[in-house]
This record gives sequence, structure tokens and C-alpha cells, in this order.
Amino acid sequence: MSDVSQPAAHPPVTDWVNDFDHTDPQWTEDPFSIWEELRSASPVVHTKRFLGCYMPTTYEAVREIANDTEHFSSRRIIVRDVRPEVARNAAPPITSDPPVHKPAKQLLLPPFTPDAMKKLEPRMRAICNELIDGFIVDGKVDAAARYAKYIPVQAIAHMLGIPESDSDLFINWIHMILELGIKDESKLLQAVQEMSAYFTTHIEERRTRPTDDLISYLMNARDKEGQPLEESHVLGSLRLLLIAGIDTTWSAIGSSLWHLARTPADRERLVAEPALIPNAVEELLRAYSPVTMAREVVKETTISGCPVKPGNMVLLSFPAANRDPKMFPDADKVVIDRRENRHAAFGLGIHRCVGSNLARMEMQVALEEWLKRIPDFALDPAGTVTWSQGTVRGPRQLPFLFEKAM
Repeated sequence: MSDVSQPAAHPPVTDWVNDFDHTDPQWTEDPFSIWEELRSASPVVHTKRFLGCYMPTTYEAVREIANDTEHFSSRRIIVRDVRPEVARNAAPPITSDPPVHKPAKQLLLPPFTPDAMKKLEPRMRAICNELIDGFIVDGKVDAAARYAKYIPVQAIAHMLGIPESDSDLFINWIHMILELGIKDESKLLQAVQEMSAYFTTHIEERRTRPTDDLISYLMNARDKEGQPLEESHVLGSLRLLLIAGIDTTWSAIGSSLWHLARTPADRERLVAEPALIPNAVEELLRAYSPVTMAREVVKETTISGCPVKPGNMVLLSFPAANRDPKMFPDADKVVIDRRENRHAAFGLGIHRCVGSNLARMEMQVALEEWLKRIPDFALDPAGTVTWSQGTVRGPRQLPFLFEKAM
């Protein structure tokens, strides 16, 4: 019997330049050397997998595509094995194109301002410390499963006004959509239906008992004509906030802790100079950007001199762009006090991440609280680090050893 929790296998890649596959185990384990090989071959490469897919390999080519909404549509944002009809309001604004994109995005900006994040920060610090309390006496922990994962889950649950105790439900939906759904359409549809049913229940409750949270905020929002949002828009945006608000930051926090476990000099410097943590967060975001998005080619054009044709998808790898040596000196080195750092971890163009202030604050708080209480830690040589496959890359198992708290 096959393991139902893993996506179906694709044939192994033997020629990365002409047949790349971002779900291949080699890519999951170490994408950095693959990106270097692709970049040295061409600014844009192509594979026949996924019904035809391009990948820009340089920062410039990624930026060109991200800023070109005429030739590239955001209606499909995950490169998958199938391309069924796209649902309207699938996950606005991330799946929206102009002109409907701008009003959908502007609706979501107020809850994610820096001031709103300052108000949320005390709750974030409490969440981090509650999680650390659960394992600090053990002297060992899977930091991905028991720390990184639950910080953004509990934060977004708090903002949406849904029970933090439903965390495992959310995590399962994310696994079904972002990993299993790439190769199994039924898993994707099941997760979308379950999420919609879950949020519909919460919307119904708020009709009689309004609350001060993001669900009520979207229910009360008005479109540019002054009309309430269609229910499909509200549900689509809620699904987006849940998915985009969890896996991305969980992966970024996990990758940051993984780097610090393997790089004692950086860890010791941040313990000694906590004021450097915000700067280090930017560099860790650049070096280990978790998110690869997609676009669909809708009109023929050229990118960095390479022709691209409609009917193909584009794997828009912000992580690969962030390792481009033409854009970043010592691109493959993590320099925690790097000064110039115009990284693309939150995307480029009109779809730049709405939740970037939230993600930065969560990462900063997660590292600050961890380093205060567990300043010295290392990878457990008896354990194995594993990474997620597909659209979002981050550690899923991260076994650490540290001194037990007395």
C-alpha cells in the first residue's frame, strides 16, 4: 500500500535544465545548487511536466514577470499536475488580476498595519513562551512540530477569532492544499470544501453575535460600489488568510532556527546583540525564502530575451531570485548584518504580501523569545531534519538538543 500522506511520485529528474520538477526529492532537500545550475544555463528554463511550465532563474526575470499583469495572470497560483476551471473568488486578492485586484487588496491592508501588529505583539510573546514552557524541561524538542508551526497558527486564529484549539485542523488543510493537492485534485477540493464549511459556520454565528475580529471585518466590508462583499469573496479571503498566514511563517521561523542551530557564530552574536535580530530576520528571509508562487502565461511575450507561450504555467521562484549573485553579493552566504537587502521574500509587484508586517513581527518575536530562554542549542545527531515539498519550503522535522531548564 502506498503512503496516502505523501504526494504521488513523479519520475526522478535526470536533466534539471530541460526537465525541472520542484516536487522532486532532490529539490526538496537542496534546491540551492539546482537554482545555480539553472541560472548558469538560462534566465528562463522550461519543463514539459505540469502540462508545460517555465521558471525564471534570475532576480531580473522574476521581477519582470511579477510586474507584468498583461501577459501573466494570477488566477492560478500553484503549479500543479492538472488545470481545472478556476473558481471565481478562489482566494482574493492573491488570485485576482487587475482591475479587481486593487480594491480586494486594499480591503485587507488595515488589519495588517505596523500599528495593528504592535497591538498583537504581547499576545505573540505569550504564545511563544507558552510553547517553550511545554518542552524546556526536556532538553530536546522537534522545534518545527512544537514551536515554529504553532506560532503563526495561533496568531492567525487569534486575529480571525476562531479557536486556537482547532490548530491541527488548519495544519491538515494546508498540507492537503500546498503539498498533496499538487498531484491529487481530490485532496485539494476536499480541503477547500472543509475550510468553506468551517468558515460558513463562523459567519453564521456572527450574524447574530458580531465580534471584533477579521471574520466580522470582512463581513462588514464594502466593495467600491458600497455593496457588501459576495459570500464567495469573504470565504476566499478567509481561506487565503488561513493558508498564507500559517505555512509561510512557520517555514521561515523553522528555517531561521535551523540556520542558528548549524551556525553557532551567528547564534552567539544574536544572543549578545539582540538589537541585530530585525536585521538578521531580513537576511534569513532572503536566504531561506519559503514561498514560490505561480503565474499563468495568457499572452505570448519574451522575458529576458526568452520567448514564453500561453498555455504554460510559470514557477515564480522568489527564493531563487534571492540567491542571484548579480543582485546580492555573496548570495549563498548568510550575512546577518547585511546592509543592502532588497529581497523578494514577500513577492514583487502588485501581489506583494499583505501580511509582511505580521510575518516579520512573528519571526522577530519567535527568535527573541527562543534565544532569551534557549541561547545554546544544536541539531540532534540522532534525529533527521525533513523539509516540505512544493510551493512552500521549510523544515517539517527539526530535532534539537539543548540544556534542560532547572
